[in-house]
Amino acid sequence: MRGSTHIEGYTISAEDAETLIAGGDVSPETDEATRNAVTGYRDALTYIQHAANFQIFSWDHTLLSALHFMMARGVDREVRPGEYRTSGVGVSGGPNRPPVYTAPDPGQVPELMDELVHWLTEGDLDAPALVRASMAHFNLVSIHPWRDGNGRMPRAVHTLVLGREDILAPEFSSIEEWLGADTYNTLEYYGALRDVQAGSWQPERDAASWIRFCLTAHHLQAQEVQRRFEAAARLWFRLEHLAEQHRLGERTVSALYAAAEGHLRRTTYQAEESLTRDQALADLRTLRRLDLVESVGHARTQRYVGGTALRKIRTEVRAEVHADLYREPYRRP
Repeated sequence: MRGSTHIEGYTISAEDAETLIAGGDVSPETDEATRNAVTGYRDALTYIQHAANFQIFSWDHTLLSALHFMMARGVDREVRPGEYRTSGVGVSGGPNRPPVYTAPDPGQVPELMDELVHWLTEGDLDAPALVRASMAHFNLVSIHPWRDGNGRMPRAVHTLVLGREDILAPEFSSIEEWLGADTYNTLEYYGALRDVQAGSWQPERDAASWIRFCLTAHHLQAQEVQRRFEAAARLWFRLEHLAEQHRLGERTVSALYAAAEGHLRRTTYQAEESLTRDQALADLRTLRRLDLVESVGHARTQRYVGGTALRKIRTEVRAEVHADLYREPYRRP
């Protein structure tokens, strides 16, 4: 979710994104437009996770319009959330430069969307799920049927296609986290689209390079998840030893871990460890006295981050698990 909205220019910290997903208050650094974009995308993805298991399900215009409405309703009413566009659109090439992509004329949109919905229902059902999801993604982004949200919607449909094939874990049903992880990945994504689109709607073009890109992104995302599990295990082990050195209770390890990751909150710690409010506050005061955690924000937005020792441990762990390069899954053509 955070990766997809970041691609569209909405930047939010991991801590605020998690808080927003849980329905909490975010820091003032996250503006209203970003909150609306992230909240809308959260709602759409929540629906997609449920729709993946619906016994009665069909691909149709109403489904796609409803998802688009969820995403765009709080961003800008002028985009007419849920309605197909009635004017031309394109992808900007930058200030004073021609567009890098010109979408089909608005009069073609209903017919093209009819074809896409029909294909989603009956087309290439024997193809691997990752390939079908990638092609659904590409065709929808190329049709560009709405005035806005033509990036988020195709990535969401990509996820729904995989969800209907029982690939439900967010880390594996989407490449959005990988695409939004850094600028290089995002630029590669746009480049892969441009290579096949060649500036305009040309459905006869070979999409093999796009499929290769998407499969590679899924593979690299899986490698990143594997490293994340390894990093979590190593960090927890190191923090257990740190807690022992300071004669801290075993339960404080979870607080140290959350602080090292930058999102320790009193209410969350209290709930996870089944503590009273006074117990949780006492533990946090102890961790602050030992300079293991630092307070950030005030009142309802207050959280705790790692102190010098925790930051050092986390940096060392990340360096260890990322010492090797990612494995490229496919040979370059």
